[in-house]
Amino acid sequence: MAPMPAVESAMQQQMHTLYSDHHGWLYGWLRKRLGCSHNAADVAHDTFVRIIASRDALIGPVPVMDEPRAYLATTANRLLVDRARRQSIERAYLAELALAAESEAGHPSAEDTLAALQALEQISVALDGVSARAREAFMLHYLDEQTHAAIADRLGVSSRMVRKYLVQCLLQCRAGASGCPAWTGGGR
Repeated sequence: MAPMPAVESAMQQQMHTLYSDHHGWLYGWLRKRLGCSHNAADVAHDTFVRIIASRDALIGPVPVMDEPRAYLATTANRLLVDRARRQSIERAYLAELALAAESEAGHPSAEDTLAALQALEQISVALDGVSARAREAFMLHYLDEQTHAAIADRLGVSSRMVRKYLVQCLLQCRAGASGCPAWTGGGR
């Protein structure tokens, strides 16, 4: 077996130290915020996974170890925002399904519902790669069915910028989640 490069070994040691010194604190902090030990454990785990996946944060110009708890709390908060966004999209979709089921004789099968939820999850993950304004434009257009002009007024940008945001989101969705459905809808 080949020896591990010094940078890799130092990074592993840094992660080990970060985890052993702060996991208990992070778990307790999340448990107080979430009120559920299971969700706190999941988010604490996901926080360290995200940090490990972000090698640049560990070897970049500002070391993580300067303010480890602040870094962990910020990362965990971002995960909580992502989780809340996904749950909000799922709730909206399920509410729409319930409404459609009431108004139509038939309703989607369990498989169709699962496929739609998986597609929404893929869309959510793909939209993590765009700016907050682009994400908001996307949701206003495709979920709230607002026109480009209405979105432009709300965001304080031009209709052309709204189109750019939507294209950006669709390209990100296509690149980041191959199962993402293709939308049509042109400029309204």
